[in-house]
Amino acid sequence: MLEIGSIAPSFCAPNQDDVEICSRDLSGKWIVLYFYPKDLTPGCTTQACDFTEALPQFEDLDAVILGVSPDDSEKHRKFIEKKDLEITLLSDTDKKMCEDYGVWQLKKFMGKEYMGVVRTTFIIDPDGKIAAIWDKVNVRKKKTVKGEKIEILHVNEVKEKLQELQSN
Repeated sequence: MLEIGSIAPSFCAPNQDDVEICSRDLSGKWIVLYFYPKDLTPGCTTQACDFTEALPQFEDLDAVILGVSPDDSEKHRKFIEKKDLEITLLSDTDKKMCEDYGVWQLKKFMGKEYMGVVRTTFIIDPDGKIAAIWDKVNVRKKKTVKGEKIEILHVNEVKEKLQELQSN
């Protein structure tokens, strides 16, 4: 299991345009690496749209956002076109990245067990170390504060943590 402070596993994977993206080429940058189960499903779409909407703020923080799923690059292209996404999506069809990052796990749904991606987000610092981890991500959490229900967006939690890490 990966921990904060450990070296992030290196990776090379094709993006939606079949261009290989490698961690070694991103050395010196902050990376928001998020793993999600499947293109064009409700939670994954919400997450990708939230990251797209916040992309300028992450770029201001000199951070690259990379979404990763086992879907192939063609499916990623369809997802991007249909939802007007501006983030980079990586194809991990052999699930090597998912396994290296420990997000390919046994899941249970309606009494059935199967292997799948556990929605997880990592922040990798410019030195290639894991600076933050969110596992079993809930894209939009409902919380009651002073009797009022509010919605907490995962993307905002990630952005705030990135700002905090950069200020240290």
